[in-house]
Amino acid sequence: MDDTVTLTLDEAQRLSHEVLTRNGFSESHAAAITRNVVAVQQDECHSHGLYRLISCVETLRNGGVKPDAVPWVENLAPGVVRTDADQGCSLLAFEQARPILMEKARTNGIALLAVNNAFHFSALWPEVESLSEAGLVALAMTPSHAFVAPAGGSRPLLGTNPVAFSWPRPGRFPYTFDFATSVVARGEIELHRRASETLPAGWAIDAEGAPTTDPEAALEGAMLPFGGHKGAALSIMIELLAGPLIGDLLGHETRAATPGGEGRPQHGELLLAIDPAVLTGASVEQHLAHAEALFEGVLAQGARLPSQRRHAARQRSWTKGLTIPMTLYQELDRLRG
Repeated sequence: MDDTVTLTLDEAQRLSHEVLTRNGFSESHAAAITRNVVAVQQDECHSHGLYRLISCVETLRNGGVKPDAVPWVENLAPGVVRTDADQGCSLLAFEQARPILMEKARTNGIALLAVNNAFHFSALWPEVESLSEAGLVALAMTPSHAFVAPAGGSRPLLGTNPVAFSWPRPGRFPYTFDFATSVVARGEIELHRRASETLPAGWAIDAEGAPTTDPEAALEGAMLPFGGHKGAALSIMIELLAGPLIGDLLGHETRAATPGGEGRPQHGELLLAIDPAVLTGASVEQHLAHAEALFEGVLAQGARLPSQRRHAARQRSWTKGLTIPMTLYQELDRLRG
């Protein structure tokens, strides 16, 4: 029996939409979530692609997310917009606020979007790339539940706290990076557990604070920040900017929803959009071309740009489809059944 299955983009979209709607998500939320997870899956980021549908459904069944939440958008200042996700998934709230964020950035040169009271489970790069594909420079960050011990610590306090940045490159895929401030995303540890594989050394500690390569022990203990104290400092910065600064929670104040209905998985997200045309005026194309010299310098040394492999995977997926483990497909097929 084959251990993988390949889906066309249409099949993947239909599978995602059916899993979500048949488990209670509204049409609008199902569409927004599907756009995100399929975009991520076509980039072959397995930890944040179709696999994430399982946690979406699980969170819904545990009462941790409102499947029919209606986000509302508030115009706070000429360069500031807020959207409240109303305890729903963050993706629909972002999509509804994005046009206003873009308009404010083009008017003022820079604009900020605060997303509050949101269940954020997904990759950030589709959000920032959607802005840079429209010619804007974009930055996004969000805390998560307390899964990470601070450098030198022994217990979870910080989130995996990802940050994403995207730079427009006319005629090419944007320059984009999106990474957790932990050594890896938590989804990578979960995938190792599902595959019964040991973890590389340096990823995690167990509940007693001792280094571990056992994914079960890691999930019971804590992940580690990348780069020691440097990664921990960046993680704390993200907690502050996407937490108290926008009137939302710190990661350790949230908890994943449990079968007993406990936990509050909602928290905040901060996005910045900058219009280079406002800063450089009629010479914007010249300055964007100037930036290409840096990218060319990286490639000339045989190095790789962030997202280069991801963008190549996207082009493969457009022609060859999306390949996922058979076990994942069967689990998703059961969820939509």
